[in-house]
Amino acid sequence: MAQQDVILVTGATGNVGRQVVHQLLAEGRAVRALVRNPDTAGLPDAAEVFQGDFTSPETLRPAVAGVDAAFLVWPSLPLADAPAVVDVLAEGTGRIVYLSSAGVEEDKEDQGDPINQFHAGLERLIEKSGAEWTFLRSTSFAASLLEWADQVREGVVREAFGEATRTLVHEADLAAVAVRALTEDAYVGRKLMLSGTAPISQIEQVRIIGEVLGRPVRFEEIPLDTLREQMRAEGWTDPDIDGMFAAYATMATMDQPVWNTVEEVTGRPARTFRQWVADHAQDFR
Repeated sequence: MAQQDVILVTGATGNVGRQVVHQLLAEGRAVRALVRNPDTAGLPDAAEVFQGDFTSPETLRPAVAGVDAAFLVWPSLPLADAPAVVDVLAEGTGRIVYLSSAGVEEDKEDQGDPINQFHAGLERLIEKSGAEWTFLRSTSFAASLLEWADQVREGVVREAFGEATRTLVHEADLAAVAVRALTEDAYVGRKLMLSGTAPISQIEQVRIIGEVLGRPVRFEEIPLDTLREQMRAEGWTDPDIDGMFAAYATMATMDQPVWNTVEEVTGRPARTFRQWVADHAQDFR
């Protein structure tokens, strides 16, 4: 792919998408950023900002026109909204790089939990779209822990499944792999498995955050019934909650995978969880 080719970044104001925008621009690439509100996007001037909404696929067409590759991050929307969006992207660009989940199981119709069920469905849509594709099958994002910020400031993180381990990935590493997949042909048709450097339990995650911040932060286990009520209040259904509980219970009893893909693709080792905390220390203070 030539330097002058145009790359579309969806989810451009999110943790990963924003990194993709910055890293592409640092390489001198032409970037279009798709956002819902350009006035609050806060993106670099060098990025061409387009307004669009996945719930109104026709609004995407101006951003997609003439694009050579697109980075796709799907927001919290039903899978029913996806076919029209994928059709628009496939019509307008030759390549889609999709940020998916490492939990997707090949050729399994029922994935067992709602998140992986969604990602598997979207992967199938992209495969059938006619566009070149690369799937970035990632373990959990370290940035998901930013939702703990208020609790960290109080010194206590209250969660269930304290022994559940995850190999959390730094968003800068996800973006670095995405940039290579967007700009190089070697990754077309591949499902890249991405992880952080080591599985770390939620209890250990909290401890490391406290160590980096230089003050004590402890983990407090909450009853599953309490968590269930919290999730119901957020709109989760009981079958989906059961699926997520089963997934976390597995994380507490089985070793989580570690892949060396970040280094293989980018030439540098994946960042550690401690590095991620240091990069976000101000977010927790």
